[in-house]
Amino acid sequence: MERIIKISKSPSSFWAIILIAFLTAIGSEIKIMPFDEAPFRFGLGSIIFFLSILVRPVPIIKTGIVTALTVLFFRTGLDCLIYEEPLPLFEHVPAALFYITFASCLHLANLEHVRTRPFKLGLYGALFEVIANTVEQLTITLFITGQFISVREYMLFIAVAILRGYFVVGLFSTLAISEQKKRTEQLLNIGAELYVETLYLQKSIEQIEKITANSFDLYKKLKPIDNALSLKALMLAQEIHEIKKDSQRIYAGLSKILTIERSDTYALSDLLRMITKSNARYSEYLQKDIHFEVIFNEDFETKEHILLLAMLNNIVANAIEVIETKGFIKLEVTTTPNVITFTIENNGPCIPENVLPVIFDPGYTTKFNENGIASTGIGLSHVQTIALRLEGTITVSSNQTTIFTITIPTYKLR
Repeated sequence: MERIIKISKSPSSFWAIILIAFLTAIGSEIKIMPFDEAPFRFGLGSIIFFLSILVRPVPIIKTGIVTALTVLFFRTGLDCLIYEEPLPLFEHVPAALFYITFASCLHLANLEHVRTRPFKLGLYGALFEVIANTVEQLTITLFITGQFISVREYMLFIAVAILRGYFVVGLFSTLAISEQKKRTEQLLNIGAELYVETLYLQKSIEQIEKITANSFDLYKKLKPIDNALSLKALMLAQEIHEIKKDSQRIYAGLSKILTIERSDTYALSDLLRMITKSNARYSEYLQKDIHFEVIFNEDFETKEHILLLAMLNNIVANAIEVIETKGFIKLEVTTTPNVITFTIENNGPCIPENVLPVIFDPGYTTKFNENGIASTGIGLSHVQTIALRLEGTITVSSNQTTIFTITIPTYKLR
């Protein structure tokens, strides 16, 4: 028995169509009329319509019909408001036919296949506008004016259509690149967070291995004394071993993802901008007024962007959390032929001198939540782990300001 599943249209799609229709109708009134004799116009309507279809995928035919009706009644209503003797409704029908024809061409072309090909997309836009303009002009000639446009005027049609087509594609490509860049930043931040989680998981696996070994030792010691109790210890060891295998599978999967993420290179300037941007949002979320300053003497490409993001984000986020209400965070990168030095300075409360030697120890923390429960205290220990993995060092000093200094060999990052 076949099941028919009906998929209802999203309400957001309905309102998107209405918005496109009204914006197109309004834009079409911003126009140039190059010919005195014929009611022909170059407006922004087709630009807005084409760009909107590219930016916000909607049912194209339906959008074309709704836009055509909106333009028809909008222009008629505007005529009634402006002129004592407004043009009859049918004189705006050619403009409505333009949008129906344009939408039909876009629908038949299947834009999804050319959305990522700017040259072909611009060519389609220009061609379809010429076709739609031809339909509009023929309707005007046959039913309204009886006057054909000249070859020179038709060539102007084509030239304007080409300019508008590629202008729209240029705008769309700019928006698409901006959106893609935003998504890349989000993925990189997720990758950095995943890397920190793999460190947590790796440490947990090591602990599980120790517990498994201890449980098995307990089984061997109990076996001569109490067989039933020793079997329980053996079962415990087996269950813990299964947990370890599951954890190793998860770790292997995360490591594979991070290996893929690390295959590309990213500029230091882009990483610093991402760190500043994401942590500025974090400080706003915590309702803190924090000024960020970034200084670097040389830009370079690195494949270790995940490790750098994980390390620097952790320190900067910690600085945001310790600053009470207002302060500054300064991130400086100094590149030399042998080493690259990252300096993160903040003016939060100073760290007591007796605490400095243990600040990177796992479990140490000075942060508590509103219920008085301490945080895990493993963030800075993982920062140290990352620095060591990159054959670097990390130190901290705290006097009037707190300064974390990370030094990594240049060849590890470039």
